[in-house]
Amino acid sequence: MLNSGHSNIKLKRIIQKVDNYFILLLILQPEKQKSLLKLAAIDIGSNAIRLQVTTTILTKGQLNFKKLEYVRFPLRLGQDVFTIGRISSSNEIKFKKLMQAFKILIDLYEVDDYMACATSAMRESINGRQIVKDVRNETGLEIQIIDGDQEAAIINNAISSFLAPGRNYLHIDVGGGSTELNILKDGEKVATRSFKIGSVRRLEHHDSPEIWDDMQKWVTDKAMEYEGKITAVGTGGNINKIFELGQKVPGDKMRLTEIREVQKLVSDLSIPDRINELQLNPDRADVIIPASEIYIAVMEWAAAGRIVVPDVGLKDGIMQFLYQRKANEDRSMVKE
Repeated sequence: MLNSGHSNIKLKRIIQKVDNYFILLLILQPEKQKSLLKLAAIDIGSNAIRLQVTTTILTKGQLNFKKLEYVRFPLRLGQDVFTIGRISSSNEIKFKKLMQAFKILIDLYEVDDYMACATSAMRESINGRQIVKDVRNETGLEIQIIDGDQEAAIINNAISSFLAPGRNYLHIDVGGGSTELNILKDGEKVATRSFKIGSVRRLEHHDSPEIWDDMQKWVTDKAMEYEGKITAVGTGGNINKIFELGQKVPGDKMRLTEIREVQKLVSDLSIPDRINELQLNPDRADVIIPASEIYIAVMEWAAAGRIVVPDVGLKDGIMQFLYQRKANEDRSMVKE
């Protein structure tokens, strides 16, 4: 269980950060750079909530996203939802404060567009939709509760540039409450499934053997179609950290044996030692092993000996989606 004092301190720091931006805005009054497109993404997950603000830069036909702001707050909504079926009153209060802080940051950055997406915990929570409605009424922030297929489609936007043409890939995205699996052939998605198996859900022992069996059958059946010639692609905070602990650099592929080695390294340490010796965040230290078990199982079933880890996620896919939506709007205006 996460330390509530730690979460409260982090929330206060975010609010202080908002106050500092407001003071700077009043003093400097910077002129908005109309040549750049500013976008914001909010990823409301089961283990943590993230805000990213970026500016888009188009140079010689190459689109780049430059990060202006990134905030990750460890609010574990899944711990409530997967246990009692709803978001608790204390976490509801924290969530609303956090959304208010994020909305202020979005306004201060004067973004051209934003999207806030809530995934497994919020969509399964009895009071999730009411909380989303309250946030909209109190702050003006619009939150979309997306299903597993939508989540997978958005993330696929972010990984496409990391895939080699002519190859088959199994994309594995392990979140706190669910695992999204996609088969990609020549860069095109040909099959997708979402399973209620995630790092927080497994940590709290709320994953069912029946769903594990269902996931294994789906993966093995799909893998047989490609005669074992399939490469895994991993997204999610835990595989990113496993990749880092394996001392890999961008562009490397990580072998299944290396993932097992990192898993053993971490599992041999207590939670406090994982935080102190490996510098893991408290809300990462306890879920990284359950998450690794999911990645390893899926890779074994698919006979995928290596995994590509592009270090992107839902927020990055949202950025791609927002940019494309804005580009389509601009094209429509030109035609008119």
